Amino acid sequence: MIYKTKVLLLVICLLFSCNRSKEQAATKPLLANTYFSSTHLIEAEGLMTISKNESIKIIDFRKEEEYLKGHIPNAINIWRSDIEDKTYPYKGMSADSATIEKLLQQLGIDENDIVIVYDDMGLCDATRLWWVLKTHNFNRTKLVNGGWQAWKETGGQISIEVPEITPSDFKLLEARNNELYIGMEDVSKLLSDAEGVVLLDTRTKEEYSGEFLKKGAKRSGRIPQSHHIDWMNAIDKTNMLKFKSVADLEKIYTPVVHSKDSPIIVYCHTGVRSAHTTFVLTELLGYTNVRNYDGSWSEWSYFEHLPIEKDSDTKVLN
Repeated sequence: MIYKTKVLLLVICLLFSCNRSKEQAATKPLLANTYFSSTHLIEAEGLMTISKNESIKIIDFRKEEEYLKGHIPNAINIWRSDIEDKTYPYKGMSADSATIEKLLQQLGIDENDIVIVYDDMGLCDATRLWWVLKTHNFNRTKLVNGGWQAWKETGGQISIEVPEITPSDFKLLEARNNELYIGMEDVSKLLSDAEGVVLLDTRTKEEYSGEFLKKGAKRSGRIPQSHHIDWMNAIDKTNMLKFKSVADLEKIYTPVVHSKDSPIIVYCHTGVRSAHTTFVLTELLGYTNVRNYDGSWSEWSYFEHLPIEKDSDTKVLN
């Protein structure tokens, strides 16, 4: 009898322990990826819980016709032209502080608001806005991991209503932040003066080789000494266009950039795709010395005195 009682107590303890473990496992937060920093990243599920907060401003960075078909409720639509300086003879240069300040005022954004951005391009356009705002000292930006695809596939509400906007009196700090920024003259100087600088071309391999001349560029090819890693390599096409895991990202970038302290210059066609790689390297992987070449190939190819390399005969790519 005593033996049977002990066995019964043991079974009860085991069942209790098993149920307790299951309960703890169910309540333990799921850590999808241990990125270096998630300060500027938010999951679609996370946005669902805070989207109605008055201090949250949601930016839909897609073409207007797509926005009007449906968007995240209360999202405001802008496009690349809203954050560009149109005074240059080539396209894509980021706007000056006065233009960005006016845009933020028109969008009704205050200094203490959190700006949450999404697109439908694997965050290519969204990261350009993150980069532009960061270079103008606005750091309260988050990107929706997976963007529009993730929002739809996780059951987010969709609206066709265009929200009314009350303009703000937003003021930027006067000095531009050049921590993640580099211009043409400094790129040119570093090619000849600096040792150990990694120049990263984030375009397609056809653009990199000179096989294709993308519209807006004057010459085909690449900046000398460039390594090639397509920005899309960082996106998981099988998982709602979210960022790949840290382990997968390390496999992509470590063979080219061996040290997290290495000076890195990234560029693409107009600084959009390279802004995405800048985000991946600095925010997700913790590289400390990364600068995005604003004018990128559109600017570099425009000036005949600047050197280029190419491997192929050229076809025009519209």
